[in-house]
Amino acid sequence: MHAGYGDDLPITAFATTPGNSALTLIRCSGRGTVELAASCFSTAEKLLQAAGNTIVHGWIVNDNNKVDEVLVSVFRSPKSYTGEDSLDISCHGGPAAGKAVIDTLKSAGFREALPGEFTFRAFMNGKLDLTQCESVMELVCAKTEAGRRHAVKRLSGILSFEIEEIKKSLVQVLAGAEIYLDYSEDEISADTQEIAGRLPNKDIALEVLERLKKLYASWQIERLYQEGVTVVITGRPNAGKSSLFNSLLKEDRSIVTEIPGTTRDWIEAWVSVQGIPVRLVDTAGLRAAADSVEKIGVERSLKQLQEADIVLYLIDSTQGFTEEDLRFIAEQKTGQKLLLLWTKTDIAPPQTEVEFAADKTLKVSAKTGEGLALLYETIASVIGQASEHLMSETSVSLGTERQKNLTGTALSALEEVLAAEEREEPLDVIAPLLREAVNALGEITGEVSTADILEEMFSSFCVGK
Repeated sequence: MHAGYGDDLPITAFATTPGNSALTLIRCSGRGTVELAASCFSTAEKLLQAAGNTIVHGWIVNDNNKVDEVLVSVFRSPKSYTGEDSLDISCHGGPAAGKAVIDTLKSAGFREALPGEFTFRAFMNGKLDLTQCESVMELVCAKTEAGRRHAVKRLSGILSFEIEEIKKSLVQVLAGAEIYLDYSEDEISADTQEIAGRLPNKDIALEVLERLKKLYASWQIERLYQEGVTVVITGRPNAGKSSLFNSLLKEDRSIVTEIPGTTRDWIEAWVSVQGIPVRLVDTAGLRAAADSVEKIGVERSLKQLQEADIVLYLIDSTQGFTEEDLRFIAEQKTGQKLLLLWTKTDIAPPQTEVEFAADKTLKVSAKTGEGLALLYETIASVIGQASEHLMSETSVSLGTERQKNLTGTALSALEEVLAAEEREEPLDVIAPLLREAVNALGEITGEVSTADILEEMFSSFCVGK
């Protein structure tokens, strides 16, 4: 394990991003934290005597020189985020003030915290399990209100509880199997000989199988709330791409003129479509470039199209479709969703009812807003918003790919258990598979873990968390 993870030495880091703001928060934690901070605090005795969950006012000082006026929130072990003695120092905002305080703390003996080290200590001290630790970063990175709500549910322990309940049921099945493995054949009575080669509590195993399947499937849609999807707006020049982009964004981000080719490069923004974060990309018009600058813009637009999950292809209703439009639609890559939009429908209706090879054909007007609500609903439907699982606020879902992989391991092991039981395999073949499933579930919450796994997980966290 990386030097630092696993010790209890005093650490410090910014808990907020340094910048022009009213306040900056600096976090400290570890053995001797309060005493060390008191060595560079104007009223040392006041800080040393402070009870947990209290705030002390004073100055950070360096060789009797005042560095910054601060408020220090004191948290005593074990009633703190990390389970250790901890301090949250609120100093003035701005890069200089915060850096000066951090430098003073380091001079006093604090070392800089590693990524996720505060949360790592919370885990090691039993304040959080691994699913709750991961939900901390989910909450920090949430792009939409729905994503925030889901992260909060996991932070509150709803996923931990579900995993523990499933694991308890599997342990019950495993214990039933191991009873027979503890005895030799001549010790098993004639009455139990018939069931000795079968899986005890099979009904419980089947119930667990369904719960694991549901939990495993939740990640496929849950990840949309975290990672979002890329929706690219494209089409011929002057088809209304930038107008639509601005309308969906509800602000003027792209330049809109009647001159074809105004947009020379792609521009992006994040929007929320019924709780799902969407990376919306406006691109340059697709046509034979008139100059080298426009050529670069078209090439970059084509690159964005390759990365798109959903393509909104616009056709100007006042101009109609062309062979170029039909060729583009026919060449869309497999697995990519294509929505065809007839634009400027406030001026002219679509000129034809030609059947396009698109997932959906809609009519919109960026000027009047006609069709935009339906477009939002269609995008949401395409990316899975209609799932009953996500409509339920009480449902349990996985929050990370690590959790998904381990749930998959448990699911596969249990499926093999039931298949082996159908083949009438002996219990000494089945029991190890049950143990594998139980251990995988234990690894999700951190009950079963290794130093390498923990370091890899926490090193992806932000510093200060």
